[in-house]
Amino acid sequence: MDRPDYLVQGEAARLFPVLSTTSKEGRTTSIVLACMDKVEEFGAELLGSIGQRVGKRSKLGTFTEIVFKDEKDNLRDRPDGLIVLTTGSREWRALVEAKIGNAELCADQIERYRSLAKQNGIDCIITLSNHFATAPTNHPLEDVRKSRSKIPVFHWSWMYVLTTADLLLSGDDVADIDQQILLNELVRFLTHESAGIKGFDRMPPEWSELNRLVSAGGRIQVKSHEAEVVLDAWHQETRDLSLILSRQTETMVCEKLPRKHLGDPTERKKDEMISLRDSNRLTAILQVPNAASPLEIVVDIARRTIDVGMTLRAPEDKKSSRARVNWLLRQIKVDPSDEVHVRLNWPGRSEATQFPLKGLIEDPTICEQDKSGLQVLSFHLYIARRLGSKFTQQVNFIKELEEVVPQYYREIGQNLSEWRRPAPKIKPNRDVASDVSPEGLAEDADDKSLEIE
Repeated sequence: MDRPDYLVQGEAARLFPVLSTTSKEGRTTSIVLACMDKVEEFGAELLGSIGQRVGKRSKLGTFTEIVFKDEKDNLRDRPDGLIVLTTGSREWRALVEAKIGNAELCADQIERYRSLAKQNGIDCIITLSNHFATAPTNHPLEDVRKSRSKIPVFHWSWMYVLTTADLLLSGDDVADIDQQILLNELVRFLTHESAGIKGFDRMPPEWSELNRLVSAGGRIQVKSHEAEVVLDAWHQETRDLSLILSRQTETMVCEKLPRKHLGDPTERKKDEMISLRDSNRLTAILQVPNAASPLEIVVDIARRTIDVGMTLRAPEDKKSSRARVNWLLRQIKVDPSDEVHVRLNWPGRSEATQFPLKGLIEDPTICEQDKSGLQVLSFHLYIARRLGSKFTQQVNFIKELEEVVPQYYREIGQNLSEWRRPAPKIKPNRDVASDVSPEGLAEDADDKSLEIE
């Protein structure tokens, strides 16, 4: 695509940019934008995440080092790139701002880009950084979300870009062999330490402070600065964790959130702050495609434990609780550790019961203790890892979390199957269509009348 006439400066994004070795942001942005242009499936997948469909007749152009014709001379900064998507007579445009390594996005800078976008008919801003967003449509900076500007701002973390490329390659979704090679080289580039791309690897200093407060018997306050910083970090980690599982399972794993939280991160934060205050717990639910149930994660600050588990409905076609427990046990493919437990949920006001998985395997009948005549409704099969002093440490906590979650899913979760009601069967006395014809039904009715009499 030729340079748009509303630019006085701008080069097509290059796979091999000729830039200073200190210009990491410019180099990485140019390479990623060039791959979006050259690898059709990659560009379509990323733009699809922000609601832009790339059709067969669409034309994508990407540019770097851009300067607009009416750009003011005293402008303090310039966007790192421009994406132009042309479909028929419609042209959609996005400014790109990227940060590498520990560099942080600046809300004031983004607001200046919004003004620039409005002046030049640009549809939106896309930011890239090592900061994570629950969804590309939910920008991680609260000041950006609260802005009154009508120019939308989307966000891709670099790890999201890397994961998207990895999933396309692992799924053989890139048809052209040359484009496969380009995308594979992009993955190699993004994973090299010189690219400045990294996952979430440590909790903030406030994490230790919050732990000390809870250990001393104090109560977390809803408007506490420490709690707010920790919750923001937790959201970063859960998003990173979902991308880690995505790459491990070669399918996109997402956080499962209530509808009101999906569209309003501020409301999510408010509700989760209240939950943190009341329970001293951080929670997350990850949705793995086609898994038996969502993956539930509970971080208990008071107990210093990480619980990871899945909940399964008990099979209703089995009458006794023992038979229902055996149905669950048959799905366990490894020798469980002492950390694995099963919580059994019962009907009505009957309290849940809990047993080590090893104990149930040795004697499934223990599930019926003090529950005579009741049928278990569901199982929560989980691993409870007690971390002790590691729990309060900024780096070790993340390392342990990113070890236990994949471990649970690999050893237990991926082998579980949900119970489904059996398909209805044709009744013996209704084998053929004539058995249920008006005449056949009338005959059945007469027979039933005689039985009733």
